[in-house]
Amino acid sequence: MEKRVIEMKKPELLAPAGNLEKLKFAVIYGADAVYLGGKNFGLRAFAGNFELDQINEGVKFAHRHGVKVYITVNIFPHNEDLKGLPQYLEELQKINVDAIICSDPGVIKIAKETTPLLPIHLSTQANNVNWASAQFWSEQGVERIVMARELSLEEIIEIKKRVAVEIETFIHGAMCISYSGRCLLSNYMADRDANRGECAQACRWNYNLVEEKRPGKYYPIIEDERGTYVFNSQDLCLFEHMKLLIDAGIDSFKIEGRMKSVYYVATVVRAYRKIIDYYFSEQKQHFNINYWREELEKVSHRPYTTGFYFGKPEDSAATLESSNYIRPYDFVGVVLDYEETTGIATIEQRNRFHIGERIEFFGPHGNDFSQVITEIVDEEGNYLETAPHPRQILKIPVKQRVFSFDLLRREKIDE
Repeated sequence: MEKRVIEMKKPELLAPAGNLEKLKFAVIYGADAVYLGGKNFGLRAFAGNFELDQINEGVKFAHRHGVKVYITVNIFPHNEDLKGLPQYLEELQKINVDAIICSDPGVIKIAKETTPLLPIHLSTQANNVNWASAQFWSEQGVERIVMARELSLEEIIEIKKRVAVEIETFIHGAMCISYSGRCLLSNYMADRDANRGECAQACRWNYNLVEEKRPGKYYPIIEDERGTYVFNSQDLCLFEHMKLLIDAGIDSFKIEGRMKSVYYVATVVRAYRKIIDYYFSEQKQHFNINYWREELEKVSHRPYTTGFYFGKPEDSAATLESSNYIRPYDFVGVVLDYEETTGIATIEQRNRFHIGERIEFFGPHGNDFSQVITEIVDEEGNYLETAPHPRQILKIPVKQRVFSFDLLRREKIDE
């Protein structure tokens, strides 16, 4: 088969949107597209997710900012799960979503019959690992394929060269220990079907080995009194390798994390936005890659790995030390408004903070700075020593201009 010449173009940065607030932050912080799920037919039943009216609002907000919206319809449905699917797809088409993400051939068949003009993206759960299957899906009318996470960069490049279909790959976030996310642990251990949207993340639990004839005797697979975390995959991070991925001609770079916080989405999207824009800038200014890489250390995450991109990960992809996340910073609040004449910011508090603490401010405009909190005033005009209640609206003086959607964080101090 003759290989195609890959035309270089700026790749899409695709961000997760677990709810309407996260969608807005992903858009404001630089995503080119977002993906989200409705209340049904997706694989993240506990992510918050969207009612149809919320999808409509999210699409309108995103489109006003030139950002696309893709809807996950990637459930592996049993017969009963297909009820209402045609009507749901018709509603999505009326709302003007930009594509649906599917994994099941039956869902794709119904989508093609019901909403033939609605673009279809193939989910990573469909487990596309070679150019022949990519060609097959392209012939079925699929416009984009999300590559299986078990592929190397070399394999992805080969598929891209052989098949005239858009390629999407994951670049950051949690990875499932099961092959392309097809896990049965949750079914057996918690009666929650991961392939129908109810994963209990049983792979994150602690495990010990029990020998058949020695019931009650638990043997840790590694020397750790708390158990073993052999199923516990590390988080993917390809920040330092973005130039290689861009040169490979990958069309869309996907960040995992619909169940993550607003703070996580904003921080990760901003860092990858900066590095992609840097590589496509005609007049390249100095780019401090270490600064932006350190930003990715400030979100809740497991130790980072490059996954399968540069060969078999072997020991590097699983964290055998603990199932705990690394959480070096607390998300403190969101800027709602700023009074230029007084230098007072109105914020919505998300975590407790108090007078005398040093807080970092950052936003999509790059106006990062830190300062000590000198004054906290609530909506009734009361002066507070501590901001105790989540979602409380407060006013604080700031030393430089801030903007709506800017965020506040605080470095954790070991006690």
